[in-house]
Amino acid sequence: MELGAAEWSAVFLSLKVATWATVLSLPLAIWVAYALARKRFWGHSFLNAVVHLPLVLPPVVTGYVLLILFGRTGAVGKALESVFGIVIAFQWTGAVLAAAIMAFPLMVRAIRLAIEAVDPKLEQAALTLGVRPSLVFATITLPLILPGILAGMVLSFAKAIGEFGATITFVSNIPGRTQTIPSAIYSALQTPGQERAAMILVLISAAIAISALLVSEGLSRRIGQRIAGQ
Repeated sequence: MELGAAEWSAVFLSLKVATWATVLSLPLAIWVAYALARKRFWGHSFLNAVVHLPLVLPPVVTGYVLLILFGRTGAVGKALESVFGIVIAFQWTGAVLAAAIMAFPLMVRAIRLAIEAVDPKLEQAALTLGVRPSLVFATITLPLILPGILAGMVLSFAKAIGEFGATITFVSNIPGRTQTIPSAIYSALQTPGQERAAMILVLISAAIAISALLVSEGLSRRIGQRIAGQ
């Protein structure tokens, strides 16, 4: 038994959703990770708690909150639709938002650990020479934390590929529109005789995650060797 068009559509949609969720989250994740690692400010602990909240809340709760805020009757959703004509709920873009939120803590955590591993004295030395903070970050900090950024991106991508609870709550399970690999597996398991299709989707999901990890490991090793050789 081979996969049908709906299942392949779910595979391609999952790749699309995970890619966009990872790319769109990256700039904010770097900024938040740097703030948590290097800055001390009022509300530091609160920001850290908010960032990690999706890890401890049931995914369905996160999806329900998104539905309240970004649904067509929600405050943010209504504003987006009336001003920009953008509808997020029950669209693939909503799946991107849900996946990005659920994966964000993992990306921030990996990047923050990488930043904390960089000796602050390197940055301070450059600052004492009159180099702008933004240039210090771009030329010193950023190259040194690239392996951590790659690790965070891979973790985020893998989490987004496997995200189910928040996604199905916020955008439902519409074949060809919002159905991702996890929701396609769920649908297959609810249909008699579709166990083989579910198993194939499980194997595809595992293959995608393993491939991403192998690519990340190879790139991280190469970047590390390049940094060590400088």
